[in-house]
Amino acid sequence: MDEEVVKLIIGALLHDIGKVIYRQGQVHGRHSEIGYEFLKNNLKYRDKEIMESVRYHHGNELSKAKIDDNSMAYITYIADNIAAAADRRNRDEAEFGYDKATPLEPVFNILNGNKAKMYYPPAVLKNETIINPQEDVGKYDTSFYNQVMANLTDNLRGLEWSGEYVNSLLEVLEANLSFIPSSTAKGEVADISLYDHLKLTAAFATNIYYYLKYIDENNEKVDYRERLYKNTNTFYDEKAFLLFSMDISGIQKFIYTITSKNALKNLRARSFYLEIMMEHIIDTLLNELGLSRTNLLYSGGGHCYLLLPNTQETLDCIKNIESRLNKWLLEKYDISLYVASGYVPCSANELQNKPDGCYSTLFRTISQILSEKKMKRYGADDILYLNHMHRGTGERECKVCKKVTKLSENDLCDNCENIMKFSKNILYTEFFTITSKASENSVELPFDAYLVGESTESLKSHMNQSDFIRTYGKNKMYTGKHIATKLWVGNYTTGETMEKLASKSKGISRIGILRADVDNLGQTIVSGFENKENHNRYVTLSRTSTLSRQLSLFFKLYINDILSNPKYTIDHSNKKERNATIVYSGGDDVFVVGAWDDIVEAAVDIHYALKKFTEGTLSISGGIGFYHDKYPIHVSAYEVADLEDESKRISGKDAVTILPDGATHIETDGDIMLQISDGTYHWDEFVERVIEEKYEVIVNFFSNSDERGKNFLYNLLELIRNCDEDGDDKPINFARYVYLLARMEPRITSDENVKRNYREFSKKMYEWIKSDRDRRELKTAITMYVYSIREEEE
Repeated sequence: MDEEVVKLIIGALLHDIGKVIYRQGQVHGRHSEIGYEFLKNNLKYRDKEIMESVRYHHGNELSKAKIDDNSMAYITYIADNIAAAADRRNRDEAEFGYDKATPLEPVFNILNGNKAKMYYPPAVLKNETIINPQEDVGKYDTSFYNQVMANLTDNLRGLEWSGEYVNSLLEVLEANLSFIPSSTAKGEVADISLYDHLKLTAAFATNIYYYLKYIDENNEKVDYRERLYKNTNTFYDEKAFLLFSMDISGIQKFIYTITSKNALKNLRARSFYLEIMMEHIIDTLLNELGLSRTNLLYSGGGHCYLLLPNTQETLDCIKNIESRLNKWLLEKYDISLYVASGYVPCSANELQNKPDGCYSTLFRTISQILSEKKMKRYGADDILYLNHMHRGTGERECKVCKKVTKLSENDLCDNCENIMKFSKNILYTEFFTITSKASENSVELPFDAYLVGESTESLKSHMNQSDFIRTYGKNKMYTGKHIATKLWVGNYTTGETMEKLASKSKGISRIGILRADVDNLGQTIVSGFENKENHNRYVTLSRTSTLSRQLSLFFKLYINDILSNPKYTIDHSNKKERNATIVYSGGDDVFVVGAWDDIVEAAVDIHYALKKFTEGTLSISGGIGFYHDKYPIHVSAYEVADLEDESKRISGKDAVTILPDGATHIETDGDIMLQISDGTYHWDEFVERVIEEKYEVIVNFFSNSDERGKNFLYNLLELIRNCDEDGDDKPINFARYVYLLARMEPRITSDENVKRNYREFSKKMYEWIKSDRDRRELKTAITMYVYSIREEEE
């Protein structure tokens, strides 16, 4: 990254720093001038280009400024305008009609047709505790802004103003400005944070710089003042940007092709390996383009979006990166993994949804490009390579990835062996470093790089060595030389083996597996902010980016808090922790294993937490399966994925599939008839009708019954299943069911409480057997209760 670009990025990231100072209430004037004075007097930083970007990023200031026609201030000016227009802001903060104490609103207020009026409390992003929207948080007082400014001042003084520290500056701003509104203009929706605005401004600025540089070198001499300031509206129609995306194919097969030995560790390691591989690919691309992570819009779940400059150099770099990457994947993993990339040129107006509808078209076009690439992965050279790969003597098939090569004594290829060794680092290592030199415990990555886990002490000594490339922190904000970013990692665990987790279950020792993801997220990303009532006013890149970042926070960071602090319990007990381990959580989905009862309860907690976090604008659907701890986890993972698919078929989704017994029922979705598994429920039905109603009745009765009563339970369950079947035996099964209930009546000499308990129980059971819906729910409730009381030998 050349020095000129570094100055531009820093100037763009700090251009609105004066807003924070202004809201402290101690000074008056325009925030641009306040920010300039702060940098000059407090940080003693006087670089001309940066100072001009901070001081002259508004049109009326530029009109009077005595600066060079090609000052970076003109790029910051138009980048700020484009980013602000993407927020749909009508007024500048220093103009009439604002309230500097306005709290930040969530983007969920207007997502998917929502019309809420919620707010975030004053906060900084520094730990795992969920920050939820609230109805009334009051005003942001000056003491909050004083604390934020003190943090910023202290952090900024510790940074060097060079390309090696640009991403650290971004970290500082994210930590302190994520819950501060960019604009406090009255009459506007204050749902874009100052951090998101500054980051987007820097992304636009660097793209414009390279785009104009390309034009200057190939076509015409560019005058920034003339092109960006005097002819702003004309520039808005130039396709200066590329909306770019990458997607990893083969993730499921790569992760779940494992052996039973150390299965949990191996699953966790392989999923994390792919996640950090994507981050490494992103940073390699950005570095080769001379860009920073300000240009990254979203990353998670093996997918990413970036905003890049529309130049031939960019197109050549994308092609080169994709070619090198997929060649490496072929060599290391045959056809198991593949990365598709795609881009679409776009203008500032298109990113503001002008004309109406073009914004969603950009994302749909990219999605189509990626799909087509996945259908036609390999060219002639790739196919020739695959058909003529040399097989050496003594080569065998790796028992995990199935690649034919020389194996270790564990029958693993080098990569699978190293990934397995790396598994312990995911939970207990503070930093993950990318290096150009292989070591004993490193894992190979694309582009002649290797991944190692490091402590703070080892990192300090490593950073000055020639093989050091960059490092990533875990779940904390770090700053320093070549620290690319923090990685939010869902790494909650209380047990390292399946056996230990199963042994902590209530009743029978069984592993529970939860797999779930957000419903209709792709549609939400593309069109979630569309609203004809406001003429799609809030369909903007800033809101898409903010939504993606909030979901990453939830599934990569806050998920640890959800599991660490249990709320919902089936038996109303107080649990201090979940007996569970996160295998993967990121983007919009989650995969957790643990004691079977903890997994059921954790699933309910995640459902309610997401509902609260997103104000009910997003829902999650999933599957829950119960297994013996010796059952192959790669098989159970696919089976639970099928349960998740069942949940996705129900009308409206927001559902869970649990303990299906093969039976189905018919539901309608408009004019469409759907055949739904008997174990599929909307979350509210599962919690309120299965657990809190039927399960509670069963517990209340059988917990006060003798052993003979528990044996009757198994017979009841069988008869309920038989009553679901059509045919001549249905009336007979119903009669047997009634007879069995009658036989359970207490003796005439029994305690009155026992008699009353039976009357309440039998009445409910008579009512429920008559209804198809009640019978389905009753089967699930009884089966869950059976799990809670069974001994292993049963």
